[in-house]
Amino acid sequence: MVAIYLAPVYLLVCVYILLRGLHWIQVLHAVFQNVWVCRGIGLIYLFVVFSILIAFMAPASGFRRFMKLLSNYWLGVLMYTIMTVGIADVLRLLLKYPLKNLNFPGRTLLFGNVGTAVVGIICAVIITMVSIYGVINAGNIQTTKYDISIDKKAGKLDSLNVVLIADLHLGYNIGCRQMEQMVEKINAQDPDLVVVAGDIFDNEYEALEDPDRLAEILRGIQSKYGVYACYGNHDIQEKILAGFTFGGKEKKESSVKMDEFLEKAGITLLRDEYVLIDDSFYLYGRPDYERPGRGIDERKSAQEITADMDLSLPVLVIDHEPGELQELADAGVDADLCGHTHDGQLFLGNLTIKLMWENACGYLKKGDMHSIVTSGVGLFGPNMRVGTKSEICDIMMHFK
Repeated sequence: MVAIYLAPVYLLVCVYILLRGLHWIQVLHAVFQNVWVCRGIGLIYLFVVFSILIAFMAPASGFRRFMKLLSNYWLGVLMYTIMTVGIADVLRLLLKYPLKNLNFPGRTLLFGNVGTAVVGIICAVIITMVSIYGVINAGNIQTTKYDISIDKKAGKLDSLNVVLIADLHLGYNIGCRQMEQMVEKINAQDPDLVVVAGDIFDNEYEALEDPDRLAEILRGIQSKYGVYACYGNHDIQEKILAGFTFGGKEKKESSVKMDEFLEKAGITLLRDEYVLIDDSFYLYGRPDYERPGRGIDERKSAQEITADMDLSLPVLVIDHEPGELQELADAGVDADLCGHTHDGQLFLGNLTIKLMWENACGYLKKGDMHSIVTSGVGLFGPNMRVGTKSEICDIMMHFK
């Protein structure tokens, strides 16, 4: 329903940008004043504007993949177009009316066609540069290192090298190329354990570029104790329209094909359960807070998680959303490893996300518990990262 209410706003914004853009290019050159040229530009623009709806309605095919990618790039460009053009128009109004009755050299140039052309060029350059940077930056996976100490004995282990990844969002934006880079980065850390904190998929199993090849790439992760995962809020089968979901009130669950994919990829899925690894430490995988998935009506509380554990051993938890930090710390959890936030993914989101989570991204000590939230490997929606980074986290844990 929210998508329906926001649709008129989206269309009005797009019309506003079209009118401002046509005005600018008509000032730049007389050829753009031709009515047929303007109509041609308008038709191409409308095709891009409605690419979101076309991708949503099209059946699974190469055409749908193209339209989905086009719409994801468009959403990022649109965001920075709104910001840039909006700021330019506000500044123009703030300057124009106070200076309206003042006669000074260059006034005609400033508020005439020359001024419009210059401002338009500046805006176009900013939008283009930010968009290109966002696309390039999104494809560059970085490694963030952490070094923590847990005041417990861990069997025969003095330390444990854990690589945390999350938010792969395998689908239209993320495919084989990104996974090959990610696996290479992971193996370079020589990990003892690899954990995946949810959102492995991007809502549609059919969106996977090449499931067999992707599973083969992920099987290439080299880890002493293996690869474990929990599901996130996007590890379900449903269609997405501009970030909004549909499907009524029925329970949202993962596709059986998603579960089978993880088995083929050599990834062990933990569904509100734990494993005791090498008689040295516990690893617990929590289902998503909002969408716990198949067979789980309500996930276990923090106290229930550790009720049957020997708390003299380290307890590591992978949870998609970084919530209930105090509850987990009180329950005896030593490290809570999460994703979900993408660190906002795009500026200004990287600023506002900090208002929503106690630990929106990075490291936080909560009592004796270490909370680490990764900004993730993949993307949701706009195929860009601005002000944030795609990352894997290499966490060296030292024990008593």
